[in-house]
Amino acid sequence: MNKVVAHADAAIHDVFDGATLMVGGFGLCGIPENLIRALVRKGVKHLTTISNNVGVDGLGMGLLLAAGQIRKHIGTYVGENKLLEKMVLEGQIELQLVPQGTFSERIRAGGAGIPAFFTPTGVGTIVAEGKETREFDGRTYLMERALKADFALVKAWKGDKLGNLVYRKTARNFNPMMAAAARVTIAEVEHVVEAGELDAEMIHTPSVYVQRIFQGELFEKRVEKRTVRKSVVGR
Repeated sequence: MNKVVAHADAAIHDVFDGATLMVGGFGLCGIPENLIRALVRKGVKHLTTISNNVGVDGLGMGLLLAAGQIRKHIGTYVGENKLLEKMVLEGQIELQLVPQGTFSERIRAGGAGIPAFFTPTGVGTIVAEGKETREFDGRTYLMERALKADFALVKAWKGDKLGNLVYRKTARNFNPMMAAAARVTIAEVEHVVEAGELDAEMIHTPSVYVQRIFQGELFEKRVEKRTVRKSVVGR
């Protein structure tokens, strides 16, 4: 089954107001840049986003934030996004911060059909507020619920027309887990190839998890923050 669509706008045609979206990426690495821009053009509102962070000011998911399209965000850190900080403090957006390992496992559990699991992370902190606890072998654990979404927007390096995906290096990050945890998974890739061209042993996300795929364009691949050590005279 050929799952290729023409472009990002066609890929997100059925994303609706109030949808829950998983968005791949870590900082600005491995983010679905074209899909994010398409969402801004579409203007969908009241979104719940599940992503490691919300980009930075004016880049990545920061574009959705600036457009007022996000109602609630579930992620692991604020980063350098000053607009997000301002909106949270002013009550304009609901923010749920999750320890990064727990965040990853909640998504993985969602894709595996596991409704909840127990972890020691967060015991005795505000992370534990309102959550069930249980003792195993003399140690206290929190119950964390799985995360699932209406749509997962992921970025891969290569994909075939059936929807099999290969990620490149650290740009893999949360993308494979999210691809398995949504009702509809949309993949933007740098290269679309024919079915059978990918080495079966190298496929990270099997096609069964992907409903739409397209070849993106204008990939900026921004670096969030680059620090260069100042030269020292005499060295």
